[in-house]
Amino acid sequence: MTSPALNALLEDVVTTLSSVDQTINQLMATKSALLATASRIADDEPFDSVESREMSQRAIATEIGAALRLSDRTIESHMGTAARLAERFPATAASYGAGRISQAHVRVIMDAGDQIEDAEDRAGYEAIVVARAEAESPNRLRPFAAQTAERFRATSFTERHREAREKRGTWVRGRDDGMSELTLFGPSAIVNGMHDRATQMGLKVKAENARAAKLAGGVASDASADDFADERTLNQLRFDLLADLVLTGTPTGHQTEDGLLGEIRAHIDITVPALSLTDPDEIASPAHLEGVGPVDPATARILTGNAPGFDRVFTHPASGMVLGVDRYRPSAEMRRYLKARDRRCRFPGCRLLARLCDGDHTIDHARGGATTLANLADFCRRHHVTKHETPWKVRQLGGGVLEWTSPTGRIYVDRPPGVATYVTFEDVADRMPSEAPF
Repeated sequence: MTSPALNALLEDVVTTLSSVDQTINQLMATKSALLATASRIADDEPFDSVESREMSQRAIATEIGAALRLSDRTIESHMGTAARLAERFPATAASYGAGRISQAHVRVIMDAGDQIEDAEDRAGYEAIVVARAEAESPNRLRPFAAQTAERFRATSFTERHREAREKRGTWVRGRDDGMSELTLFGPSAIVNGMHDRATQMGLKVKAENARAAKLAGGVASDASADDFADERTLNQLRFDLLADLVLTGTPTGHQTEDGLLGEIRAHIDITVPALSLTDPDEIASPAHLEGVGPVDPATARILTGNAPGFDRVFTHPASGMVLGVDRYRPSAEMRRYLKARDRRCRFPGCRLLARLCDGDHTIDHARGGATTLANLADFCRRHHVTKHETPWKVRQLGGGVLEWTSPTGRIYVDRPPGVATYVTFEDVADRMPSEAPF
C-alpha cells in the first residue's frame, strides 16, 4: 500500500486478528479440556443410578447439554473426541492449548493418527506433524499428516488397500425434488482418473461450443450465436458426460468437430518410490497420488508400466527436497522439474495442484529476471495476480524455498512439500547443488 496511514491501520488489523485467533484457539482448547474432564468424571465416578459406562457418559452429557442448550448426543460426541485428544494426542493438545494451532489442525492430526495404536509410535507421529501444523494451513497439513501416519502404521498400506478394495461399489440415495445421489467408492487412482477425464471432456465441449458461437456471430447464417451458447457449468457437464458414457458407452451426445472427444485420456500425477517397482507387495512403500493420498504398489506398477512417459525424480535423502528430474529437452525439463518440486501453488496456505498453476518468474523477465530454476515457481492464477498486482513481495532463498513479505511487512517462508520443517535448508544447503544438473 502506498498510504502510510492505511498501511499502519492494516498492520493493526492483522496484528489484532492474529491475537484474537490465538485467543479463540486457547478458549476452544480449554472447552475441549473441560469436556475431557467431564468424560473422566463419568468413567471414574458413575452415578449410583446407572450401571454402565455408556449410561454414565449419557447422564453427564445431558447435564452439560441442558446447561449449554445443546443436544446431549452432540455433547456426548464432543466429550468422546475431547477425551481421545487428551489421552492419545497430548502434544497436539498442548499446542492447541497454547493457541498455536486451530481446531481444524487438531481434527486433521487426529483423523490421520487415530489408526496408530502403539503409544510410542503415535508420539513419534505427533512430534513430526504438530511441528508442521504450527507453520501450515490445515488443508496443506492433511496430505502430510496422512503420509507421516503411514510410516507408523502396524499394518502395511498394501494389505489394508487389498481389504478396502473388496468394499468398492456404488450406492444411490434419493433426494428431494426428483433428484438422487450416486456415491462411487473405489481405488483413488481410478476414481480420480474418472473425474479428471470427465473434466477434460467438459472443458472440450465448452471450448467447442464457444468457438461455434463465435463463428455464428461473425457470419450471416440462419444460426445465431445463442444457438451454440452452452450455459452449463463444468459440474453439470461432468454429470451429463458421465451419464452419457455409462448409459450409452460412448459420449455420442457431446461429440466435437474433430471427433476426438472419445480419445481424451485421464491425467493423474503419481509419485512412485523406485523400490516399489520391484519389491514384493508386502514390503513395498505405497505410491502417492498427488492431491489425494497413497496408492497401492501393485496399481502403481501397472500405471508405470503402461505410462507413455514418466519423470525420474531425484530427492535429497534427509529433507526429501527434489534435486533433479531427468528429461531430454531443457525447456520442457525445467517445467517438469518445477511441477515435481512445487507440486502445488507456492503461496502460503494454497494447495492447488502445480499442473493447474502458472509458471512465474520471481524477478520479472521484463526487468531482467533470468529463466532459471532459481528464479521460477508455480502459482495459481489467483496468487499469480496477487503477486503482480498487490504489495505482496516474494524472493527465492535457494533450493526452491520462497520468502513472502506481506503488505504490512510480515514474513512467511514457504518450502516445497518435500522439505520437512524439522530439517532446515541451512542443514543441507552445503550438500546440495544450486540448480538441478541439466
